[in-house]
Amino acid sequence: MTVAYQTREERKAAEKATKQKNQKKPPKLFQKVFIGFILICVVGLLTVGIGVYAFIQDAPELDPAKLADPLSSKFYDKDGQLLHEYGTEHRTKISYDQIPKQLEEAILATEDNRFYEHKGVDLLRTAKAIFVNLTGEFGSQGGSTITQQVIKNSFLTPEKTIKRKVQEWYLAYKLDQQYSKQDILAMYVNKINLGNRSYGVAAAAENYYGLGVDELDQLTLSQAAMIAGLTQSPNNYDPTNEENQERATNRRNVVLILMNKHGYISSSEMKAAQQVPVTEGIVEQTEKQGMPYEAFLDAAVKEVETQLKDVDITKDGLKIYLTLDPKAQQLADSIVSGENVQYPNERFQTAFVLMDSKTGEIRAIGSGREEHQSTFRGHNLVTNLKRQPGSTFKPIFDYGPVIEYLNWSTYHQIEDAPYQYSTGDPIRNAYTNYRGMMSIRDALVESRNIPALKTLESVGLEKAKTFSENLGISYPGGKVYESYSIGSNAVSPVELAGAYGAFANEGNYTKPHFVAKVEFPDGEVVDFTPKPKRVMQDYTAYMVTDMLRGVLNAPNGTGKLAAIPGADIAGKTGTTNFDEKTLRKYGYPEDATSDSWFAGYTTDYTMTVWTGYAQNGQGNYLTREDTRIAQYIFKAMMQNYAAESGRFVQPDSVEIIQNELYIKGVKRDFVPPVPAPPKKDVKKEQSNKQKKENKKGKGNENKENKGNGKGKGKDENGKGKGKDHKKDKEKKDD
Repeated sequence: MTVAYQTREERKAAEKATKQKNQKKPPKLFQKVFIGFILICVVGLLTVGIGVYAFIQDAPELDPAKLADPLSSKFYDKDGQLLHEYGTEHRTKISYDQIPKQLEEAILATEDNRFYEHKGVDLLRTAKAIFVNLTGEFGSQGGSTITQQVIKNSFLTPEKTIKRKVQEWYLAYKLDQQYSKQDILAMYVNKINLGNRSYGVAAAAENYYGLGVDELDQLTLSQAAMIAGLTQSPNNYDPTNEENQERATNRRNVVLILMNKHGYISSSEMKAAQQVPVTEGIVEQTEKQGMPYEAFLDAAVKEVETQLKDVDITKDGLKIYLTLDPKAQQLADSIVSGENVQYPNERFQTAFVLMDSKTGEIRAIGSGREEHQSTFRGHNLVTNLKRQPGSTFKPIFDYGPVIEYLNWSTYHQIEDAPYQYSTGDPIRNAYTNYRGMMSIRDALVESRNIPALKTLESVGLEKAKTFSENLGISYPGGKVYESYSIGSNAVSPVELAGAYGAFANEGNYTKPHFVAKVEFPDGEVVDFTPKPKRVMQDYTAYMVTDMLRGVLNAPNGTGKLAAIPGADIAGKTGTTNFDEKTLRKYGYPEDATSDSWFAGYTTDYTMTVWTGYAQNGQGNYLTREDTRIAQYIFKAMMQNYAAESGRFVQPDSVEIIQNELYIKGVKRDFVPPVPAPPKKDVKKEQSNKQKKENKKGKGNENKENKGNGKGKGKDENGKGKGKDHKKDKEKKDD
């Protein structure tokens, strides 16, 4: 076959055409990848669209009533009886025209600077929030506008889910279409929680600065910035609480910086306002009237806000079911007021907890006397007070762990003799004498310090820490020290009650709590009941309990004043002393006591009591007689409930030898000696024997005389009974 001749130019032209043709044809692999990507995007968009549509369909309606009037929350006791309705009484509503311009600018700079520009949702902030949430935990970055916050506070639950967020965006857009920006801002400033029992900016201005609605324009720049800054965390930035003042100052200054950044104030105005003390203009706080069981409700609200983020009891319409027993709380209130117990002076303080041993439900509390008595959102001594527990900590840090981990018996011997810490510092008992070798039972009953330290050294700090942490005790910084063997750490009455409750409940720990459950307006229920957790063996709980019985009942017990006749109670006293520096500074006597505790329990109830003074000062110390008041308080409260409780039951894992307890199946460490039989007194025995023989002889003689005299014996002829017997019988019949 012949091939047509092509010139050089023709060949080049043909090659160029072929090359162009090949370039126009895309690779098959690229085509497949590109088409697949397009399909994935389409399917993804359809899926997202369907999901968003479903979320929107399920969104609530924009109810004007909920926008206008926040829902108050209701508190119920343990039996479901209504105690109090809280929320609406602390609101002072204002219109947009009544909002001071300076306060509006502070709020906008802090919460939503583009408020007047967006359509309810700020796309820039939302995009940033989505990016942060995709790279971290969902809900970690907010990005909510003021409009979204109004929606969230009026219609939605506080849960952080994609569904709730989509509904929030949708409803915020609708709200922006139906209401003016001024109306939305007024809704916001009337709803927000600003701490110190203030809900809305008007209530905040009145509660913090004593300014009424007609005086709002008198707010200074510093005060306006302080109020605007409270929205982020009202409890932490409330400047009326001395502990918060540094945080409140820093937060106010951040607001001023933001106002300057967005052009609302000049740099000189910002710097001048930052120099103003955050407490300037603050008025004296007045106690809220009319709220029953205020300290208990205070603790309950803090518990709700801790577990349920972004809730506001003043507007969310919650039903809060408490663990409170009104009768027990009324008794507790009477004890605090001094009706059942005498206190040495008005400055003397107490804080105590009555808790259900099995469930951890707190039934009643005493939280301070006179001016220190808790007010709502105030300083609650039961939850906030942290003091050294003294010897009440020994079962938790020493004897409980050593039985649990080393299987000691209650008779385990330990020497009470002069001793020192590993640092070389001496440790002393409260007693002037030393007992030598003694059982841990007696050491605990007598509350001797040296055996407690030696016990801790045997079991080790790490195991003691683990054991006590399982009982709800926390250690800031995570470190523990030898001195904790005698209670030099700090605990609250609630924490101590939880720990002792585990011994009462056969080794099962349930976290103490004030709230049983919370119900939202839409019917959603959140259960607050903690799950019980086994934290020790049943033999540990019982053996510690049996030793603590002796604190109240043994002749050498330190807690005999707390004993209740007929009740099976275990308990422990605890006292702490001042250091030498404090003794000298205030002129306290050498034997002055700082804190006195009593912790005790039955099978049904656990109670911890602290007594002392809120702060050091002239005359603020406990005498020997004052240290007994903790036991008096325990008895005054528990005598009404101890009778309902049964006796502690010895588990099968425990055996008794000579009245001491041992763990079955474990090699016995020390066994108490068998009591020797009493020595015989030979002379006394011979004397008693002679007396018995003499008595027996006299008895026979009397019998013979009796028979002869009455004719009952035989006559000389051996003929039976004579006439005298007949006469005697006749006389008897008469």
